[in-house]
Amino acid sequence: MATPMGTVDLFGQEYVLDPFPVWDGLRENAPVHYEPDTGLWLVSRYDDVRAVLRDTRTFLPDNAMDAIGRFSMPTLRVLARSRFALPPTLASNGGESHAGYRRVMTRLLNAQAVTAAVPMIERVTGECLDRLEQRLDADGVCDLATTLARDVPLRVLLRMLGLEGAEDVGLDTLARWGDASLELFWGRPDAARQTELAGEAADFYSWLRGLVTAPGAASGTLLAALAEHRLPDGRPLRPAESAAVLYFIVIAGQATTRQMLSIMFRRALGEPGRWRRFAEEPDGVEPWADEVLRREPPITTWRRVTGRPVTLSGVDIPAGAPLLLMLASTGSDPEVFDDPEQLCPHRPNRRKHLAFGVGRHRCSGAELARTEADVVLRTTAARLPDLRLVDPSSAPEMLGLLSFRAPLRVLVERAASHPGAGRDAAAR
Repeated sequence: MATPMGTVDLFGQEYVLDPFPVWDGLRENAPVHYEPDTGLWLVSRYDDVRAVLRDTRTFLPDNAMDAIGRFSMPTLRVLARSRFALPPTLASNGGESHAGYRRVMTRLLNAQAVTAAVPMIERVTGECLDRLEQRLDADGVCDLATTLARDVPLRVLLRMLGLEGAEDVGLDTLARWGDASLELFWGRPDAARQTELAGEAADFYSWLRGLVTAPGAASGTLLAALAEHRLPDGRPLRPAESAAVLYFIVIAGQATTRQMLSIMFRRALGEPGRWRRFAEEPDGVEPWADEVLRREPPITTWRRVTGRPVTLSGVDIPAGAPLLLMLASTGSDPEVFDDPEQLCPHRPNRRKHLAFGVGRHRCSGAELARTEADVVLRTTAARLPDLRLVDPSSAPEMLGLLSFRAPLRVLVERAASHPGAGRDAAAR
């Protein structure tokens, strides 16, 4: 049932835990809704969101990477000490240079490259599963969100980009830096927390600048491609521009895939019979995963700004208005998807969703994410068909940032029939 529209608290716990009634209410009652608390115009119907994403002249990406709130002076000082800067490169770039940056990423992450990488993805998944099984044997319980769902995307991405040496800094550190950056830009931290997060983001950025300014990048890597790249005016990239590409792609390529896998693990293990079916019928994983992306994508919203006055769904919007495109809402639009609340893996238009965007800013890593979901889910189900949620009846604690939503933990154990299962709960 749709919720009547009043104020939408985009950071409230009720919304974070169950946003579907709000999304339904927006589509039905206020498809273009101005939210005074944030100053954002919420756009929630599929056709409107798709039209906005495709019209890059009227709807500009300039605000895509802007922080939600203003940074305090202590936060700005922390960032300034690291020379932190995010000039337009990919997501927030509506200029002539965008196409060149995108070609750099496409050469590394295109469908052919992803297909060739499948054996590597399977090998990395197997290695991470070895450690997961060791934890299950030792402790009886393990958190998929902070182990398998985190480590596979991060290790795979670094290999796809030719940044294997970056693992020396530690997966824990890289993940912490990425999480801090997401919260800093898409959350509402208080002043003390904001400064703390800025310190993590600054350390991350300084480390990235070190990578792009180091000589001798190996051929075929992202660092070499950035060093060779030339902008439309013929000049090479400045360190800040190369670092901005890395900053965006390392976060986008691992944090959102981790969130996607956490959602899928929670869904698959919570649906009666689904996990066992994956173990017995692995071909069913891929279409099911696309349905989860349609219904519950990890990137719930994205932003644009109007370049001129426009009208959407009968609502007049002024020039310069910041739009919040409700990507997750569009996957449940009954005008596009029949029975949208049901996961129907064989629905004919299941790939019509907007979880990866559309148009010139469509996610460069979409095929990599899809492939990782297929490999990780079917490999894990084959090796651990007796896996189950520790407490399937309780609502999970959720990451609730403006544009990102996923379970923070997915605690699992083996069924009691397994020799390593059934340990005393107090030992957990």
